[in-house]
Amino acid sequence: MGDKRATPTAVKQLSRWIRSRSVRQLVTMASIAAFIFLVLLKVFVKNYTYFYVAAQLAHSIGILVLIYKLTITKTCSGLSLKTQELTAVFLTMRIACHFMLVRDIYVVLDCLTLVSTLWVIYMIRYKLKQTYLEELDNMPLYYVLVPSAVVALIGHPGFGVNFSFRFFYMYSKTIEAVSVLPQLRLIQNAKMVEPFTAHYVFALGVARFFTCANWLIMLFDSRGAILMQIGRGHLYLLVALLAEIVQTFILADFCYYYIKSVMEGQNIMRLPSMV
Repeated sequence: MGDKRATPTAVKQLSRWIRSRSVRQLVTMASIAAFIFLVLLKVFVKNYTYFYVAAQLAHSIGILVLIYKLTITKTCSGLSLKTQELTAVFLTMRIACHFMLVRDIYVVLDCLTLVSTLWVIYMIRYKLKQTYLEELDNMPLYYVLVPSAVVALIGHPGFGVNFSFRFFYMYSKTIEAVSVLPQLRLIQNAKMVEPFTAHYVFALGVARFFTCANWLIMLFDSRGAILMQIGRGHLYLLVALLAEIVQTFILADFCYYYIKSVMEGQNIMRLPSMV
């Protein structure tokens, strides 16, 4: 009995101690924790496929949260239809590219995620349209699609396949990197995030961490060979790496406020004026 009572007390004391830290101290602790976790991944994970599976699993958990929200609460309030549409676009491109090259678990996982995303889009557009906050989901899609197309055109791979494949391969990477921006814009307009939406975006942040960790470990294992390939004109490697870093940093800020809200026991997550 004493142990059972002591555990919640210890958790509460830890939570109060963390809340009493300054923002700078919290960022430092989070950075150290991420670095330690990255080192552990490097030591214990030897197959790069596991990183992709972990990222897809995190994304799938986020989708399951959305499915629960849409079927149980009967509302899509707080969800960005545009982010879901961008997700469907880059998944479709990636499935087509993967199907031409690998045809393995990558295609299966992406297909499952695409089907779930299309179902979410259907629910927002038709079944729960009356609860969709269209006026807050106001980021024009060309803000994402046009710059991504330009970057993909400049940095497409140069390997021996047709140009359309090379272009769409990189286009899917660049769209994926910024596909969450409409969702974050909606959150910024609303100034608060209800729990299910917060869980979903946090799951995307976890997925990004695993994907970015995969890149960093590949850079380490190759002893800089990937960077040398960039110097030899393989710009697609630079674009892909920057896309991962950009998306990770876009979501890192949200994840910080998400964890902060959880530690403070808040049911509704509130953000500062800038996300």
